[in-house]
Amino acid sequence: MGSLSLPRKVSVLGSTGSIGVSTLDLFEQAKAPVEIVALAAGKNVERLADQALKWRPQIAVIEDEAALPRLRERLAGSGIRTAAGSSAVAEAAAMDAQWVMSAIVGFAGLAPTLAAARAGAVVALANKESLICAGPQLLRTAKLAGGAVIPVDSEHSAIFQVFSPSNAQHVARLILTASGGPFRGWTREQMSRATRAQALAHPNWSMGAKISIDSATMMNKGLEVIEAAYLFAMPPERIDILIHPQSIVHSMVEYADGSTLAQLGPPDMRSPIACAFAWPDRLPWPAQKLDLAKVGPLEFEEPDLERFPALRIAKSALLAGGAAPAAMNGADEIAVAAFLDGRIGFLDIAEVVEETLSRMDRQNLLTPPENDPVDAARVTDATARRVAGDVVSGLMAPAHA
Repeated sequence: MGSLSLPRKVSVLGSTGSIGVSTLDLFEQAKAPVEIVALAAGKNVERLADQALKWRPQIAVIEDEAALPRLRERLAGSGIRTAAGSSAVAEAAAMDAQWVMSAIVGFAGLAPTLAAARAGAVVALANKESLICAGPQLLRTAKLAGGAVIPVDSEHSAIFQVFSPSNAQHVARLILTASGGPFRGWTREQMSRATRAQALAHPNWSMGAKISIDSATMMNKGLEVIEAAYLFAMPPERIDILIHPQSIVHSMVEYADGSTLAQLGPPDMRSPIACAFAWPDRLPWPAQKLDLAKVGPLEFEEPDLERFPALRIAKSALLAGGAAPAAMNGADEIAVAAFLDGRIGFLDIAEVVEETLSRMDRQNLLTPPENDPVDAARVTDATARRVAGDVVSGLMAPAHA
């Protein structure tokens, strides 16, 4: 590993979530020579305080302003600065870190991710919404500032590792793999009765609630198609999805000469995080090694668009362009929250998203305003959430366990 090219000053946005915890665990296991500039979290003040006392950042930021007194109490006498609120998170993201993990879930991650990009940092991107809502702006901002955006999602990391921009014209298609989630073999009737606990039980990955539900509906894969289109400048018709329940082949790039390059590994998010941290070098750490003889046969199958309509909805939003992807994302956040709260059924999630897009299209609300792309994304997101809330209110589904 070429240590001279390895970033040292690091910030972790979303440090108490699944990706943030994995990032800090990776640093510890790899004995990475990092100086933590900032740790930022949403509401988990106790975990944030524990992380801050261990990693000694310059600042610890909690998005929930009501939690600031408790954070200050826990860090009293440590010399670690504290702050709270969404603007404080964005300010922390813009500090002088060389490498920033962007792992805040949801639309809330957009502003801090852009702030890190403007500061010229290498942004390790685990926040889907930043690309969905303002992908071209984010990538352009990072390039102009002298930084970079390196994907952390296992699928995009896999493509990133076997995709050569200089040979992009020779790429026939990108193939994103998907586990199929917990309902891969379920019928629509069975899914109509799916409970919260069943939808959260992903067979391979340990993820937060929002991402787990998106995996169950396969909306996460639809979002990833949009991300891939932006990240790799690939037209939608050259991006496909393949169900692969073992989650060993993380994605593939098919070239015009018939060669298909794939990245393989056990389902562990620390591996793509390590890739993003050290790229173009490699970070040694005690990773689980892939033993294909023990893994056994690898299965692949086409996705079922009838049982998982979120895939079709996402592809349509990408083709529509404009504000459609941002609107879809906002509607999905509302629909997933409604399902987790027991207000709608599992199959209602995709219905809410599709109906929201349909209503916004009829009202000419999918043409983004001609102003700052981030402001435009905020307007679209707020509108989609309002419309989706109306759709949810109109569904008289019984509460689900």
